[in-house]
Amino acid sequence: MTDTPALPAVNRAWHLLSRPVGWPEPEDFALVESPMPEPREGQVLVRNEYLSVDPYMRGRMSAAKSYVAPYELDKPLQGGAVGEVVVSRAEGISPGDHVLHFAGWREYAAVDAVQAVRVDPQAAPLSTYLGVLGMTGLTAYAGLLRTASFKEGDIVFVSGAAGAVGSQVGQIARLKGAARVIGSAGSDEKVALLVDEYGFDAAFNYKNGPVAEQLRAAAPDGIDVYFDNVGGDHLEAAIGSLNRDGRIAVCGAISVYNNTEPAPGPRNMARLIQTRGRIEGFLVGDHYDLQPRFVEEVGPWVRSGELKYRETVVEGVENTLEAFLGVLRGDNTGKMIVKL
Repeated sequence: MTDTPALPAVNRAWHLLSRPVGWPEPEDFALVESPMPEPREGQVLVRNEYLSVDPYMRGRMSAAKSYVAPYELDKPLQGGAVGEVVVSRAEGISPGDHVLHFAGWREYAAVDAVQAVRVDPQAAPLSTYLGVLGMTGLTAYAGLLRTASFKEGDIVFVSGAAGAVGSQVGQIARLKGAARVIGSAGSDEKVALLVDEYGFDAAFNYKNGPVAEQLRAAAPDGIDVYFDNVGGDHLEAAIGSLNRDGRIAVCGAISVYNNTEPAPGPRNMARLIQTRGRIEGFLVGDHYDLQPRFVEEVGPWVRSGELKYRETVVEGVENTLEAFLGVLRGDNTGKMIVKL
């Protein structure tokens, strides 16, 4: 227990005022001032330094039943954050420590110590614990290696490949011996990044023509693994190019998150019978047992530069909403981060 240092009188946090229908609008949100939170026994007060905004957050803004509870109206939104402990009322965590937690979308957060994970800013930049070495990275690792059962020699296709998860999937596949790695992205600049910096063997801009045609050209021998971040026409194209015993890991479907009507499903599902193909959805929360192995294997790749990453950094808590909308638009290259 420590004395409370001089802190601002008010804390700013983003609240959800109404549930978006279709594309989220600024009037659905508000940046609200409230008194600085007081940590209770067993809690720490964290000055957030970096916030994460992610596509899955759009689902939590709806009332529909899902794998996680919807955001509450007129309450602070939640998300990954990393910051410095300024007050501790808990054993084992001291002021000056840095922790990862899920009370983001705000400047300061009172967090239960059992839900705060200490991180080392000397070992890696703080922002990486929200991305390449955090939940984002573990999502890529678990989805590719466990859900999609990747093996050396596989031909791998990744959609949303210039995003935080997709770019890491492709690089892990390459580093672990994929025969060929193909990615799709939404701009020619991102396509060039995939090939020139991330080492993909081929990539295409899905806006330049039918995805199925572009995928067949990039993967004339078919694909063994598809890591799906997009859904829609990408999923249908992947099924069309799937080889015998192919595997599809469904991580996200950003192409349909803002639809007000159900999106049509792939029209070629029967092809899974011919290929003995498998589609499996997954959530990173089911795979935290892989975290030690993930850090042990991927950490050295990050430090050596073998695994490259990009971050799109937006500054200021007041710009968190715009950063989130930017993720939905595909404005980011790599992980979208808000720096406070």
